[in-house]
Amino acid sequence: MKAVSFGGGVQSVGLLVLAARRVIPYRTFLFANVGDDSEDPATLDYVRDVAQPYAAKHGIQLHTLDRTTRAGETETLWGRMMRQGSRALPIPVRMSNGAPGTRGCTRDFKIQVIGRHLRRHGASAASPATVAVGISLDEVSRAANRRTEPYERVTYPLLDLGMRRTDCQKVIADEGLPMPGKSACWFCPLKPLSAWREMRRDRPHLFLRACSLEEALNETRIWAGKGNDPVFLTRTGRPLAEAVRKAQDELPFDVGCDSGWCMT
Repeated sequence: MKAVSFGGGVQSVGLLVLAARRVIPYRTFLFANVGDDSEDPATLDYVRDVAQPYAAKHGIQLHTLDRTTRAGETETLWGRMMRQGSRALPIPVRMSNGAPGTRGCTRDFKIQVIGRHLRRHGASAASPATVAVGISLDEVSRAANRRTEPYERVTYPLLDLGMRRTDCQKVIADEGLPMPGKSACWFCPLKPLSAWREMRRDRPHLFLRACSLEEALNETRIWAGKGNDPVFLTRTGRPLAEAVRKAQDELPFDVGCDSGWCMT
């Protein structure tokens, strides 16, 4: 079995276009949805409105996978954290010094969900599935740090092709597809301050929900007897509403910057 671990971001969509062009030999893409209440709404819209129709047009299967409990119910990352009485802190919340804490969100809601699908379809240690991951040349350290499971053999087509993020953007643009945003949970504590500012300006309803999440996580720590040291969603050591000011509106001649680098 061969499949692409699809995240809905630039590198993943770049792999989708390369598969449609038969540059890479993959016809199955697996999108592990951490929850309709947890994935960035823009990513969910892109997968539904752009990626799914494009994949179908080119004979590619793009499956959306949910995390399910033993009772057969769908579990989301937001739901796990906000469940009444929950002690879960699966996201890398920031400590008072700004350092991120440990996280289990990627393992539980991405890697394990795709792994269960692979094993249900015959992948095993004796017959591992080939899983392509969209890590590009400019983030090669992520490949070095990724753990491989016994039932999979991980490959990195973008590294094999010597492609960077900007190369993926060019491939997507040349195909006439709209550019996807960065795929991540909308409340991810690893988000830079500039992204939080843009959220407060452009999507204030999500920003207010993130503030409520931060408050709930701190209440969880106190209730669970983990001390009174607060945790935060930014590296500033301050509550989100205090740490993040609304971003300045872009001027008409601003071209924007997807990666945060000018690349000059």
